Amino acid sequence: MATLVGSESPCTRGNPRNCNGNIVTTLTASKISGQSYSRGTQLPAGLLLERDKRAKWHGIPTLLQKLYESSQPNSDLSHAHSFLKVLSSQISMEAMTYVTEDRKTAQDSTFPNTYTFDLFGGVDLLVEILMGPTLTMQKKKPKMNDDLVKDCLSVLYNCCICMEGVTKSLAAREDFVLFLFSLMTNKKTFLQTATLIEDILGVKKEMIQLDGIPNLSSLVQSFDQQQLANFCRILSATISEPDVGNDDKHTLLAKNAQQKRNSSPSRAEVNQVTLLNIPGFIERLCKLATRKVSEATGTNFLQELEEWYTWLDNALVLDALMQMASEEAEQSSTESSDESSLTTSPLRHRLPQSMKIVHEIMYKVEVLYVLCVLLMGRQRNQVHKMLAEFRLIPGLNNLFDKLIWRKYTSSNHVVHGQNENCDCSPEISFKIQFLRLLQSFSDHHENKYLLLNSQELNELSAISMKANIPEVEALVNTDRSLVCDGKKGLLTRLLTVMKREPPDSSFRFWQARAVESFLRGATSYADQIFLLKRGLLEHILFCIIDSGCTSRDVLQSYFDLLGELMKFNIDAFKRFNKYVNTPEKFQTFLTQINSSLVDSNMLVRCIVLSLDRFESQTEDVKVVEVLSECCLLSYMARVENRLSFLFRLINIINVQTLTQENVSCLNTSLVILMLARRKAKLPFYLNALREKECAEKYPGCLLNNFHNLLRFWQRHYLNKDKDSTCLENSSCIPFSYWKETVSVLLGSDRTSLCAIASYIDEPFMDLDRDLLED
Repeated sequence: MATLVGSESPCTRGNPRNCNGNIVTTLTASKISGQSYSRGTQLPAGLLLERDKRAKWHGIPTLLQKLYESSQPNSDLSHAHSFLKVLSSQISMEAMTYVTEDRKTAQDSTFPNTYTFDLFGGVDLLVEILMGPTLTMQKKKPKMNDDLVKDCLSVLYNCCICMEGVTKSLAAREDFVLFLFSLMTNKKTFLQTATLIEDILGVKKEMIQLDGIPNLSSLVQSFDQQQLANFCRILSATISEPDVGNDDKHTLLAKNAQQKRNSSPSRAEVNQVTLLNIPGFIERLCKLATRKVSEATGTNFLQELEEWYTWLDNALVLDALMQMASEEAEQSSTESSDESSLTTSPLRHRLPQSMKIVHEIMYKVEVLYVLCVLLMGRQRNQVHKMLAEFRLIPGLNNLFDKLIWRKYTSSNHVVHGQNENCDCSPEISFKIQFLRLLQSFSDHHENKYLLLNSQELNELSAISMKANIPEVEALVNTDRSLVCDGKKGLLTRLLTVMKREPPDSSFRFWQARAVESFLRGATSYADQIFLLKRGLLEHILFCIIDSGCTSRDVLQSYFDLLGELMKFNIDAFKRFNKYVNTPEKFQTFLTQINSSLVDSNMLVRCIVLSLDRFESQTEDVKVVEVLSECCLLSYMARVENRLSFLFRLINIINVQTLTQENVSCLNTSLVILMLARRKAKLPFYLNALREKECAEKYPGCLLNNFHNLLRFWQRHYLNKDKDSTCLENSSCIPFSYWKETVSVLLGSDRTSLCAIASYIDEPFMDLDRDLLED
């Protein structure tokens, strides 16, 4: 235990009354300076009693003194526990106020009991009580009563709820944080421990290293399925890269500089490897993610209620529970008006099943989040192999209608955050995490065909055969024993619900992203036709042109999906022309594209690339017919329109504002110029840019900006294999030609008609000369 500095209490060296008015000030100062008192319980008991009523301490300092005295080594801890229970009731009332009040009001509130408890050393005392058995020199470590441990943890958690400073002080104690993990071996104290750890890790400045937790592998292997799901809540704070929370940090320039400074793997990446090395970890997560509600065993109703309590910091959870119970009651009364049937099946009997469903949904949210993060990490291929082997996708397919999309859920027209702290209902979180998982699973990976069933795979083969083109290698190599079961695969089920969503539903954004990821990579004609046959193109055009959708996020996702669906596919352009069959519709479509090129530039790139491909296939009668009839291809064939897109693409970005989201504008402008270079028209385009500058009275501005962007492009892409592969696959232009074109454009020879420098007058050269300097 900590001891006093000096042999005398400051209040015994003179009149105790001199200290009366300054107790709070003295204690606060001692916490900061380390001088004088080390805890409030060292004050004279008489003084505390005298001041208690006037200060409205509600007897907390006196109770803490008794708790301290009764928790010393060799003491009867049952006495300590009785004092702690009294303290717990006072603290828990304030914590419940915070949970049940409106959050804004609660955050502005003060919590006098919690403040007093912490001020007089209550938090430190509970930490000492908990860790006491580990600090003793005795060979046989004393064992604390489970109920005492639970109450200590609950009081600490309630203090964390009311005072962020308590959470931060606990997070700074590395020994205590690691000690808490040891308490997770006890099933009786697991939930309280897990909840406190989650709170502490949420404010910890440095991410904890999982390999520093003693016996982590055996600890995780000892968890039952419910414990493992709760543990995933903790893991979310240890395997995700922290959000920097500053837009400037999200620029590619800043990210590249950070990567240059930190070349070694981050703590999050190291933690991911640690988890993957735990035997059976991924397999158990897959079982958790795919189990049916009826299969959730090992929890009696009282345990379920206790676990449920740990989630109540989100009031929306309780709202969801009550709404579901009400819906069940309405359904029951609709199905039967027999009064006796309602009497024998009261709401209180159905409530546990409703609770169980939402409970299971919340478990799955956490599990899917962890799997999604691992899928996006450096060990992606290893994770992919395990998820396929443990049949995650077929399992999710079997849950789709009965649990994942069992009913329509309003998503409030907001694109919810991508992290685990998204403040939305369990049902919405579950659907978003499910869609994010599908997106990560399909993106540029041959395992994407596991989203289909055997009949659908056969359909892809038949499409290739009819078109007289070879099957995609990934399709041929797909293990049929690992694909979806039933009449529909997961991708087809997703398309079905996608068409039912309201125009501005945020689910449309995630749904479109998931389907787009299936198409991304090397373009597959069979994949496109498979989706075209299911009416996807018409659905997308309806959303863009006719639905009245105004969400930029949803529109961007649909533009990107439309680009992947139509790229190089003459049938898709024919279908487009059939749907967009009036000048008014086409004008609406163009207006949507032009309203935000950052959102629509991938579609513009698709049209430009497809037009170039089709113009080289004039021996094909079908291609010639569509080229002559399609309004979209005719529009892009006019050079003034391509130049208009090029001007704006270069003008809306610069090196300082480049992000992962808008760097595609730079690549689309490069595609336009690469295709021009192939046809020996690059000087014409560069001269047009120069004339545009002069017309706008800003000589050199556009071309200098483009020159700087291309210099950045070289630094960014020539060191990123994955990015270069994506560029090559998506454009069907060899990456060597990308590099060569950029080098030609950046050439220093002012006599070269293909060098940007030739089109900038000397006085206006290098307006931003030092922009990329280290």
